Amino acid sequence: MTEHAVLIVIPVADRPRQLAECLASLARLRAHHPYGGRVELLIADDSLEPAAAAEHRAVAAAQCAPGMTVHHLDRGAQHALHAALPPALRERLAGVIGVDADGRQGASVLRNLALLWIARHYSASERLLIWFVDSDERFQLEAGTDEVQPDYLGAFDRLFADSAVQVATGKVVGDPPVAPAVMAGTLLEDLTAALERLTPLAPDQPCPFHDPPAPAVAEAAYHDMLDLFGYRPPVAAQAWSCPLCGPHAALAGLAALVEALPRFFDGVHPTRAIAPAATAAGVQPARTVYTGNYVLRGPRPAWFIPFAALGLRMAGPALGRLLRTVLGPRFISVPLPLQHGRALAALGRSECRPGVERLGEVVELAAEFERQYWGDVLLFTVEALTAQGYPEAHVPAAALRHTLEAVEARLYARYAAQQQVVGARLAALRGWLADPPAAWRGAQPLVALDLFARQLAHNFGPTGSGWRRVHAPEARASWRARLAAALADYPGQRRAWAEALARLGAA
Repeated sequence: MTEHAVLIVIPVADRPRQLAECLASLARLRAHHPYGGRVELLIADDSLEPAAAAEHRAVAAAQCAPGMTVHHLDRGAQHALHAALPPALRERLAGVIGVDADGRQGASVLRNLALLWIARHYSASERLLIWFVDSDERFQLEAGTDEVQPDYLGAFDRLFADSAVQVATGKVVGDPPVAPAVMAGTLLEDLTAALERLTPLAPDQPCPFHDPPAPAVAEAAYHDMLDLFGYRPPVAAQAWSCPLCGPHAALAGLAALVEALPRFFDGVHPTRAIAPAATAAGVQPARTVYTGNYVLRGPRPAWFIPFAALGLRMAGPALGRLLRTVLGPRFISVPLPLQHGRALAALGRSECRPGVERLGEVVELAAEFERQYWGDVLLFTVEALTAQGYPEAHVPAAALRHTLEAVEARLYARYAAQQQVVGARLAALRGWLADPPAAWRGAQPLVALDLFARQLAHNFGPTGSGWRRVHAPEARASWRARLAAALADYPGQRRAWAEALARLGAA
């Protein structure tokens, strides 16, 4: 039997350099592991300016091998997809594919629009795999100083040829796939431990941050609330590994650490990157979709990103709970991770990261905190509802609201407790900075570290901007109502999605 055609879909917004790195790694992969089937690329573009979309087109044309077809789902093509659906059907799918508006659609909506575009342009008889990848990932993984390129295309082809699998998800290594909102506690724990190692030293003594690599810890060790997901947190703080080579002093090591910290606001955890060994399990039943690394059997997949127009985090885990309920063993996790790198080395941050506002010395992440909190509420509500038969069985509106309110109350208490932990660790850090050991007083890196501590407090402290936004009673009531409506709409959206696929489907 011939190999599947593979369509790689990459949502992107204003990230030409990161997209170029991603596609360069794809070229290396194809050179290292030639694939006998057809490979095509679809850029799903969420850039607001035509010039940015043109830059993405140019990058794709430059990086992709001759003969590889590149498609571009720009704003015009997105509007055409909306227009191809009857108004009544568009209205029923508003929570799935958004509205015909001038703002950003968001990555989840873009993925859903891409699926409709695929249905319109590929024959129903096509042996097609649809592989969703993010623009800040690379088709490789790093083990120590070596790059490893698994035969992703061949592995996915064999997997779908030899089984009844409908959805397969890989994971990511490198930078965590969550928001800083749920990593401030672990960062502060590790940062405090690093300062404690410096306390007895003089700045000109050898750098203490060059321990042998520690054994891999749980893959989600970056998360402040691992218990929510059934994991045990590490028993000790994780040591920072200094990147400087050759003999150098403790002062230089501290400076390197402080220089790395601002990337945290883009989601880079300096001490708890995901090691390849943490994702080494074989093929197994899955419960979470990693939206930057999953494959659907096409070209008419029934599985869109649910609740996409809400723009919340945890869309992949929420979809995963639904897939686990409906597909069972036809939804699997595979040991094919991609390398995730949120920040460009040349910039020290992401090219574009909606939800992160930089206003002088202020970094504002209140919107990110809100998206993470309500994304968690939605995820664990979906998990609780599936135990009641959702989405295949009807859950009465009163039972749905009761479940949602109970989950939100539990998570509110858990988040509040975590804010106290973060507050205590922030206080300890700021106390050390206010009265450092005598040998370290006046050390230049401490000025930047103090600014970083103030930025953390502004966003994640017990009275930080993120918690204030979540804590407001009116906001909580509004979000609960929005989530209840979205959950109630989802079964009907599945039916509307099937109608849209049939209407748009190519012969």
